[in-house]
Amino acid sequence: MPTIMLNKNVFEKLVGKKLPLDKLKDRISMLGTDLEGIEGNTIEVEVFPNRPDMLSEQGFARAFSSFIGVKCGLLKYDVCDSGESVVVDKSVKDVRPYTACAIVKGLKFDDEMIREVIQIQEKLHVTYGRNRKKVAIGIYPYDKIKSPISFKGVPVKDVRFRPLGSDVEMSGKDILLKHPTGKEYGHLLNGMSKYPIFSDSTGKVLSMPPIINSHDLGMVTEKTRDVFIECSGYDFRILKICLNIVVSALADMGGKIYSMKLKYPDKTYVTPDLAPSRMKVDRKYISKLLGIDLSEKDMEMYLGRMGFGYSKGQVLVPAYRADILHQVDFAEDIAIAYGYENVEAKIPKVATIAKESSLSIFKRRLGNYLAGVGFIECKSYHLSSDDVQHKKMGLKKGKLVRLSNSLTEDYDALRNALLPGLIKILSENKHNEFPQNLFEIGKVFRFDDSEDTGVREDLQLVVASADVNTEYSVMKSLFDQLNSVFGFGLSLKEKDCMCFVSGRSAQIFKGKELVGGIGEVRPQVLNNWELDVPVSAIVIDLHRLL
Repeated sequence: MPTIMLNKNVFEKLVGKKLPLDKLKDRISMLGTDLEGIEGNTIEVEVFPNRPDMLSEQGFARAFSSFIGVKCGLLKYDVCDSGESVVVDKSVKDVRPYTACAIVKGLKFDDEMIREVIQIQEKLHVTYGRNRKKVAIGIYPYDKIKSPISFKGVPVKDVRFRPLGSDVEMSGKDILLKHPTGKEYGHLLNGMSKYPIFSDSTGKVLSMPPIINSHDLGMVTEKTRDVFIECSGYDFRILKICLNIVVSALADMGGKIYSMKLKYPDKTYVTPDLAPSRMKVDRKYISKLLGIDLSEKDMEMYLGRMGFGYSKGQVLVPAYRADILHQVDFAEDIAIAYGYENVEAKIPKVATIAKESSLSIFKRRLGNYLAGVGFIECKSYHLSSDDVQHKKMGLKKGKLVRLSNSLTEDYDALRNALLPGLIKILSENKHNEFPQNLFEIGKVFRFDDSEDTGVREDLQLVVASADVNTEYSVMKSLFDQLNSVFGFGLSLKEKDCMCFVSGRSAQIFKGKELVGGIGEVRPQVLNNWELDVPVSAIVIDLHRLL
């Protein structure tokens, strides 16, 4: 979990109430965060990854003030029209396709405020931004920028500017190779023919996301009063939420928010949009889940203490909250507001003796064995897409269990195989040295009319090796070991299967039942994932063995 350092004086001023030290420590801990300690004027606290809006003095104080009953309910942020625009060129489509932008005016920066802004950026980059891959944030002195601003994909040979903290102008490649920040995040642009560039109407470079700002137009100082903020990445919805988190924090610092038009080749958007979203809430369901009899008045009170608005069964969710997806999320916040310490402890009416399930024992032993022979366990997302599960794997489009309310095309269905997720992990770790030997034991989801839900959850094992020396025989040797040690009673039949190379693959059988496959992954699949090393794998449906 990310740890943030809060200025106690700033925090208490934003909260609007000063609590005794013991009470302050108790309430911070009961907000659902982990207090590391309070020393002098510094509060050190760990924030759960699902609450990126709390990764600043402003965001944390906003949540805390509601929680202790000082400033309850939904906070409203006014957004004015700046009349300014950002032109998004089609050349960024295959580089870093989306951005969300805003302007905040009337700020009075000092050393402390600059520290707070840097902390917001850094913590959001590491957590919500997945080390800048998912989201990169840029903040610039707006008074130095000549509008309109453009966002383009510029050929690598044409990229040249003075990066932040450098004494000299550098080429794009030199920034990745020689600048400290370029060295750290250069892998995010490696292999690209174009680099994403923000520039103003005079052609001056603002930044090269997700790497670094320019020294000329990308340094905020104590003289800065107005700032331009941009968030860039691959999912526009996520960028909008991230922008909302940043601008609401800057507004709490005393700034005034202004919107901008984003002129994409096919559509124009306006950001930021700080209007709350509406979600229905099932009071009876939440009462049953928590074991608390909640009235309408109770719902309004407890949701208000977590910063929500509430009216006639509908919750108004702040635009900066990234974690509200389901009724359970409301239940969790209501439980925090109610106070876990106030929940009555009850002895269950069922007498049982606890023990580890046989399935858990088996999974643990299998995992320990694979770890013992040099494989690293991974856990990939249950949610996936056709692109990952079928298209990039060179397979025909299959039946996936779809989400009825997916928020992004990247995660709009439940996975029906583990191997695509493992290869995706390999493709995202090309900057680390090979060999990379991975395995996963997890659930896959398939249609089954015999189930009450119409969906069956199956347990699958996937082992994958990415190495210049990996081949069918390597996986065959590991397969023989697993078959012998665990007594699976499996056999192989040389036949093309899955996404494996013809003639270098085999089907796995338990008696006459097909339970998996083994082989070398086809070169075309590796190309689809931009992998430069061979990959071989074993796939076994464990539920058929157990």
